Amino acid sequence: MYRKTYIEINLDRLEDNIESIINNHKEYKYYIGVVKGNGYGHGSYIVNSLIKKGINYLAVSSLEEALKIRKYNKEIPVLCLEPIDLDFIDIAVENNITLTISSLSYLNKLVEIKKDKNIKIHLKLNTGMNRLGIKTKEEVTKAASIIKNNYFLEGVFSHFITIGISDKVWDEQLNKFKYLLSDINLNEIPIIHMGRSLTLVNHPKIDICNGIRLGIIMYGLNQSPKKDNSFKGKLRQIKANMRIKKYHISKTTLDTNIKLKTCFSLYTEVMELQKVSKGEHVGYGLSYEAKEDMIVAIAPIGYADGFIRKNASRKVFINGKFYNLVGSVNMGMIQIKVDENVKIGDKIELIGDNISVRYVANYLSTTPYEVMCMLEDNIPKVYTYRNEVKYIEK
Repeated sequence: MYRKTYIEINLDRLEDNIESIINNHKEYKYYIGVVKGNGYGHGSYIVNSLIKKGINYLAVSSLEEALKIRKYNKEIPVLCLEPIDLDFIDIAVENNITLTISSLSYLNKLVEIKKDKNIKIHLKLNTGMNRLGIKTKEEVTKAASIIKNNYFLEGVFSHFITIGISDKVWDEQLNKFKYLLSDINLNEIPIIHMGRSLTLVNHPKIDICNGIRLGIIMYGLNQSPKKDNSFKGKLRQIKANMRIKKYHISKTTLDTNIKLKTCFSLYTEVMELQKVSKGEHVGYGLSYEAKEDMIVAIAPIGYADGFIRKNASRKVFINGKFYNLVGSVNMGMIQIKVDENVKIGDKIELIGDNISVRYVANYLSTTPYEVMCMLEDNIPKVYTYRNEVKYIEK
């Protein structure tokens, strides 16, 4: 690393998360770890830690992501959740990547150029999201027949629009999933997966499914709603209970015994200190005027690293104390109002145990997903295990 700006991934916590998830939900056969978006910003190096604790299938969004996984593990099955450009099907097959079929037209073109009984296929159904997938029972049945005649139909799957807490859409989607598959012998299909992290946490096992896709929960974040015991919260629950009764909504829960810790931290360091007099400005465009004599710490990270300008004035953590950014976030630098306890070379926590991903997401009016994924690959990832640096991904 040529500057002391880096993302730290704690592999101990990651492994503990997987162990806790599976120990509390042993009802599935296939635990599909979703590592799209560069492992939700955690990088591809994490895959063997996931596998070590029980993840037995991986899922990505693109062939590029799948090939990154293959650098670290040649054997684990990898499903590409999106259709792969037909020009590169041979590369996918050579690297044992499972293909998603989400339309009859794509399937028919694939049959024209490549027939191989060893190619693994998962058939994607559109149950209401209207993003990818086959929408009618007739087309689903036809696609399944074509796949069985030419390839190995290993799986079928879909994706929920909602988390299904007191809404009828989740149940409607599940019922449509079953309807679309009603003319197919599911005993001949090894993997059926419909759910995601919140499906695991908030719902009993789906009866026809033996697979579950795990996303952000693996990385230490449970997005399930929390019980609200305030007066307004209790009123909302009364209304929710009325909806549940009216629409015969299936059973859900907000209780979970899963112990999770976030694995993702972002650090930089103080590279210079400036004494700023009252009335002077800090940063571009007169954006911040010193209201008193002050000390400003300069750190090497900026919007070119994905640390976007909207971070300006939020908190950071140095030497056991919170400080605020001042002025504008520059392309490669930030400014922090500090005191005499801060020295050049001090470590700055931008995300971590004291500055949570959730805090940053709320501050930026976005989600933890985006916070972790928006940081650029030019920030090295430092993987720690048993309190030692195990690997640095540059």
